[in-house]
Amino acid sequence: MSNSLGLYIHIPFCHSKCPYCDFFSIRGKDIDYIEYAEILKKNIVLWSKKINKVVDTIYFGGGTPSVMGADLLTDILSCIKENFKVTNNCETTLEVNPQSGKFFDFEKVSKQGFNRVSIGLQSANADEQKALGRTHTTKDVINTISLIRNTNIDNISLDVMMGIPHQTKDNLKNTLDFCIDNNVNHISSYILKLEKNTVFYKRQDKLNLPSDDETSDLYKYAVEYLGKKGYNQYEISNFCKSGFESKHNLKYWMLDDYLGIGPAAHSYLYNKRFFYNNSFEEFKKNIVVDDGIGGNQEEYIMLQLRLKKGIVFDEYEKAFGQKISKDFLDKAYKFAKLGLVNINDRSVSLTTNGFLVSNSIICELI
Repeated sequence: MSNSLGLYIHIPFCHSKCPYCDFFSIRGKDIDYIEYAEILKKNIVLWSKKINKVVDTIYFGGGTPSVMGADLLTDILSCIKENFKVTNNCETTLEVNPQSGKFFDFEKVSKQGFNRVSIGLQSANADEQKALGRTHTTKDVINTISLIRNTNIDNISLDVMMGIPHQTKDNLKNTLDFCIDNNVNHISSYILKLEKNTVFYKRQDKLNLPSDDETSDLYKYAVEYLGKKGYNQYEISNFCKSGFESKHNLKYWMLDDYLGIGPAAHSYLYNKRFFYNNSFEEFKKNIVVDDGIGGNQEEYIMLQLRLKKGIVFDEYEKAFGQKISKDFLDKAYKFAKLGLVNINDRSVSLTTNGFLVSNSIICELI
């Protein structure tokens, strides 16, 4: 078992709720931010006394962490460093909304140790931004990138959405070209999923969404186009220049230990899964919910098949002390004949078409 730990810090505040988002977030005021930062620090101290691991990735997600301002965020990060053993080269990511990013003090967070920024672009097209309920403009994103590059932070990721209202291949190309032209290191490109309890879910009949086939074509186009431009796909929805994979997110897919702190945050630690409910009151009391044992063979297969490299047989055997089953391989060969799976003498992985129906394939394989 590795002695390393990833820390996820959930900041549940946003200026406004996007119509497609089902993450736990609320509007907050300055007093909320200050009070929440104090609760976070208290729980960070409590957890540090229970865990003897070295933190090598930290991720501030949300919500919109940047709305809290640089002072509070650096204060929280200082608390982590004071109470946990943190590596000198720890990948420390901050999620930023371009609307708040253009007023944000990136110099301050850079000096404290933040060295990676993930920006919620979603689209570089004004009509798509409006349809998604985004309040920023493309110029805001350019200004935010410029502010970041005036610091020591050189690792920037942009989030992009596919299958969104009014989207065409030309529109998607324009967004991808925006990412490429701004020379970012990492691109997360997600297909829109209509989640229950969102405005989009309730209004889906009125949305001008691409068909399933059109969305599939958009995804395949993005994979091919980004590959040609030097962005290698390493996970279903993630692309990067060589060496710029998200080390923190890889922990989720590699079954490495991570601790999530904040309402709705999930953890996997010492082969156990647990989480905080969507409750500030329970979070104040540091109450977590047991979510059972993790890390079994089915879970390993499910997570590894999200990765481009797939399941490497030697790694599987090392993890579980046995070879992968003949039944699994027989099923995988059937999908290989359909062009959905790559299989050779060292690994099984999903093709681009396989990624599009990954849930169905994984259910059959396990």
